[in-house]
Amino acid sequence: MREKLSSWRALAASQDTSVYGPQRIVCLTEEPTEWLYLLGEERRIVGISGYTVRPPRAREEKPKVSAYLSAKIDKIVELQADCVIGFSDLQADIAAQLVRRGIQVTIFNQRSVAEIFSMMYQLAAMVGQVARGLELIQAMQSRLLAISQAAATLKRRPRVYFEEWFDPHISAICWVSELMGIAGGDDCFPELAAQAMGKDRIIGDGSEIVRRNPDIIFGSWCGRKFRPAHVLARPGWEVVNAVKTGQLFEIKSSEILQPGPAALTDGVEQLHRIVMDWSRQHE
Repeated sequence: MREKLSSWRALAASQDTSVYGPQRIVCLTEEPTEWLYLLGEERRIVGISGYTVRPPRAREEKPKVSAYLSAKIDKIVELQADCVIGFSDLQADIAAQLVRRGIQVTIFNQRSVAEIFSMMYQLAAMVGQVARGLELIQAMQSRLLAISQAAATLKRRPRVYFEEWFDPHISAICWVSELMGIAGGDDCFPELAAQAMGKDRIIGDGSEIVRRNPDIIFGSWCGRKFRPAHVLARPGWEVVNAVKTGQLFEIKSSEILQPGPAALTDGVEQLHRIVMDWSRQHE
């Protein structure tokens, strides 16, 4: 008991924020890993998702302990993780197994731009980096505002179709739809963006995409390489504006489909650049 009291007193007297919050974190998806590196708190990470590519050094420095729907539970226990960070109900089974093994689990469920910023702020607070987190967040928000203001000058906004999967066709999730709007494009399927699950964003009839006639098509096929030739070969799609003018572009999943820093920086920058290029061609 005396040792515990002494430890508590030392903690209470410390001015070092690094002693607060979890010290051994496992990240089941890429975005908390990228964010912790940006915060300078990568030392806390003891395990990452096998799908992590940002930052590249994380793959070399950290053991891979999970896929998206599965995880090496025994390995996470062996790593003595004191907090596991996950994403959404899709990782609920992993979370339940870890909780039963006595491990703290935090599951975020960010689906919009505002919720991504909220997740980032909360995670920064967990590791004692509120000031640094706010500095980075405010810089990202300022850049999004500048992009939005530039997009507001467009004489015509392109209709944009974002394809998350090709068979069946799955349209953009909320944060992607919002970022397309910030970048200067109008989502062809805004009514589907509010649906959290991919199965609820399926476009059963491909002719509806043709009817809505997007000016630009973005493809990000959940880790699989987007192939414009596949789109060009679809029967009846030759009348689509984006197909006629060759406005088909890939944005890598790691840069737009991860609800974290990448989408708010590299992802939206690519969307904006392509939209602005299209606009200059249609002045």
